[in-house]
Amino acid sequence: MVITTANPAPEQHVQSSTFASRYVRDPLPRFKIPENSMPKEAAYQVINDELMLDGNPRLNLASFVTTWMEPECDQLMMAAINKNYVDMDEYPVTTELQNRCVNMIANLYHAPIGSDEVAVGVGTVGSSEAIMLAGLAFKRKWQQKRKSQGKPYDKPNIVTGANVQVCWEKFARYFEVELKEVKLREGYYVMDPVKAVEMVDENTICVAAILGSTLTGEFENVKLLNELLTNKNKETGWDTPIHVDAASGGFIAPFVYPDLEWDFRLPLVKSINVSGHKYGLVYAGIGWVVWRSKEDLPDDLVFHINYLGSDQPTFTLNFSKGSSQIIAQYYQLIRLGFEGYKNIMENCIENARILKEGIDSTGRFEVVSKDFGVPLVAFALKDSSKYTVFQISDSLRKFGWIVPAYTMPADAQHVAVLRVVIREDFGRSLAERLISHIKEVVKELDSLPSRIVVKDSHVAAVTIAVEEGGEAAKRTERMIQEKVTKQWRHFVETKRVGVC
Repeated sequence: MVITTANPAPEQHVQSSTFASRYVRDPLPRFKIPENSMPKEAAYQVINDELMLDGNPRLNLASFVTTWMEPECDQLMMAAINKNYVDMDEYPVTTELQNRCVNMIANLYHAPIGSDEVAVGVGTVGSSEAIMLAGLAFKRKWQQKRKSQGKPYDKPNIVTGANVQVCWEKFARYFEVELKEVKLREGYYVMDPVKAVEMVDENTICVAAILGSTLTGEFENVKLLNELLTNKNKETGWDTPIHVDAASGGFIAPFVYPDLEWDFRLPLVKSINVSGHKYGLVYAGIGWVVWRSKEDLPDDLVFHINYLGSDQPTFTLNFSKGSSQIIAQYYQLIRLGFEGYKNIMENCIENARILKEGIDSTGRFEVVSKDFGVPLVAFALKDSSKYTVFQISDSLRKFGWIVPAYTMPADAQHVAVLRVVIREDFGRSLAERLISHIKEVVKELDSLPSRIVVKDSHVAAVTIAVEEGGEAAKRTERMIQEKVTKQWRHFVETKRVGVC
């Protein structure tokens, strides 16, 4: 029996595919379980053939998520793939490794932990769950205080920027919290701390700051937010806290910008989340949330499990989950150490600089991302009269690149950009290759007849094309505009990305 490997020879693929075809008839039963069994080799081949049509993860420049790890770590993960993390009695060592990770991360963020104390935190399935947990803690603390004061506690809200990741919208909707967003503006694509503090009221459970915006990679000014909010708390008698969403920047700032004050060094920062599966360098999905102290996590949200003679607090939304990612995170922390993480992050930033310079050299783009922040390059077309960033994104796919194009949130939705995330496995040679492909795509699009005129920085599109047979010429301008607008909106909607 011949089974294809990751890179099968053509004759192997033909033989094994022919074998599989004997057991699978077109069309495949996609919506109900097949009537009969098939050999394991055939099932493998059917699925393997379909997966070949997926994109190459290393060329997926839309994602912050880690796409490569060392073989030794892969082996550890495979060995633990059948361990359910929730079975703490059965797997106490895995629980201990998680606790070590929590303490390492909390110390990295300058949590005020005494010599005889342990950090308060938990491993999660990505930053989405981490944010849900942190938000619940803030809501419960606020409700408890309002109840003790005899005040209404049914209208909590969170203040954040319009650039937040969709998981914040999920938290607000799922747990009935109003989301008050500070709108963006052209040239300023992060939350304005002054406007954020102005929106704070007595029902605000926290202000959420982003350390590494998904849109541009920029760090928000948490230190200024802390100062402004401290002053407002003194004036009003409130004690509105801060949560830092460091999903992308939490494994960058401590190593590259150690003097930047954004973490528990600021008194109002009560909790921080970070994605281990982003620049924590672990496969999806692992996240972490840590609290400043035990007092910042209401005890009635924590379930206590007593095993092996000690108390094991647990606070998660889901129950069962794999142990592999936790073990992988511990591997990376002890394998790389501070020095290793620092070297990798500095290398990523250098590769981002090379890519930025290459994009600048085309003369066609304006880079909107900042040098200070997450290593990514977001850039917009200077002139969109002939083609858009969405067309460039589509054209780059023929080379295998997945480069997202998207519009900014309100009130900068008239700006559309391309974004390239620089990860550990995106080296200088790939950066140079991408630059050459971008130049090739731009040259090709320049040579084509102009099909659209895009006004207001990419959003309002008007067709000037004449369809074959002069059919379009017979239509009224309004009919053409309605058709193009409808198609454009559909196009933009299908291009939206949200990676956590």
